[in-house]
Amino acid sequence: MDLADLTHKARILTRLEQEGLKNTLFTNCVKDENVKKVIPLITDLVSSSQRYQRAENVEYCIMVIGVPNVGKSSLINSMRRLHLKKGKASPVGGEPGITKAVLTRIQVSERPLMYLLDTPGVLAPRIESVETGMKLALCGAIRDHLVGEDVMADYLLYTLNKQQQFSYVERYGLGEPSDDIESVLKRVALNLGKKHKVKVLTGTGDVNVIAPDYPAAAYELLRTFRKGELGQVLLD
Repeated sequence: MDLADLTHKARILTRLEQEGLKNTLFTNCVKDENVKKVIPLITDLVSSSQRYQRAENVEYCIMVIGVPNVGKSSLINSMRRLHLKKGKASPVGGEPGITKAVLTRIQVSERPLMYLLDTPGVLAPRIESVETGMKLALCGAIRDHLVGEDVMADYLLYTLNKQQQFSYVERYGLGEPSDDIESVLKRVALNLGKKHKVKVLTGTGDVNVIAPDYPAAAYELLRTFRKGELGQVLLD
């Protein structure tokens, strides 16, 4: 919840309830907000449900599932930090594919005795629309090179302008908001000193010139957005 615009919180909850999802918690694993509420909620839900032949078991084993790069491993590490005062047990990273297999059980609580299973991110086999795919890509659920950093940066700029999130203007020294991704990336590249040599063909031979590094600028724009440094944004 440190990255999303939660002024839409009521709308999010309504949508989730319409899809049959209840008992929703908004967590922030950077600041450990609301993370302590997870284990009591799980305990209540399991205690009130039929456990069939497992009624005699005193321990809980919970699987954590979700789309890639949504923070599953971060949640597990946050719970260990809060309840057991221990460090990371699951690797994390700001890109999909960090968790490659279901790991061994990771203890996150002593009382009640609870273990979590971290899992690789999963996506639907078919993405319903191009726009949905772009949103997933911006969130890091799809590897950047499969979509293209320049295309993603263009869609990000469109989204920021549409929601009147103009923090990028001041951050990168633009005079005003712009919907021209090439001019924005040029300013980002110059602002950060991202340049590279480009070979230009002329009538008298090849000439090397220094040009803005647009791919590096696009990557920087995406990385900054994912860190929440361009403001809190809700893509849906």
